[in-house]
Amino acid sequence: MTSLDPGYLIGRLLVAMPGVEDSRFERSVVLLCLHDQNHAMGLVINRPVGNLTLEGLFRQLDVDPGRAGAEPVLWGGPVEPERGFVLHSDDQGLSEASLRICGGLALTATRDILEGLAGRRTRPRQAAMAVGYSGWGAGQLESEIRNNVWLTCEPDEALLFDADYPRKWSRALAKIGVSAARLTPFSGRA
Repeated sequence: MTSLDPGYLIGRLLVAMPGVEDSRFERSVVLLCLHDQNHAMGLVINRPVGNLTLEGLFRQLDVDPGRAGAEPVLWGGPVEPERGFVLHSDDQGLSEASLRICGGLALTATRDILEGLAGRRTRPRQAAMAVGYSGWGAGQLESEIRNNVWLTCEPDEALLFDADYPRKWSRALAKIGVSAARLTPFSGRA
């Protein structure tokens, strides 16, 4: 899975460094869905929202859950927590409202994808529902990366979609050869 534009980090994972100043992002792994000169947007992929399941969310929204199951709903980030986003494989085609991320991944926030998750349409092979998103203004993410707030790595399907949420952070670090046990919350420059 590679970014569409080599100058930006679309489709890459941000892995929070220890000591990140915003405690909401402590040990977070964020998939960047958008990134350009004006802003960046991503979804935290390793933080389930308490005991909220896809079926439970559908019931809260007064939507027939159909075959929606007990998959956890993820906390995508602090921005617009009332909005839902579905990160999914693009194997079932994309609606006009879908955002192609990279390498067979898409992001959709329309009722069509909810109907797929409930089984009333063809369900994508892989999918994860998130509420809220993580956002950065112009230059903000780049500054955070320069200040050692985030490391980056390529995603893989297991990191994006498996249910091993407690270990996704250490697994993402391991992908780039970093041991979580050896990291320090203090940053510096050589």
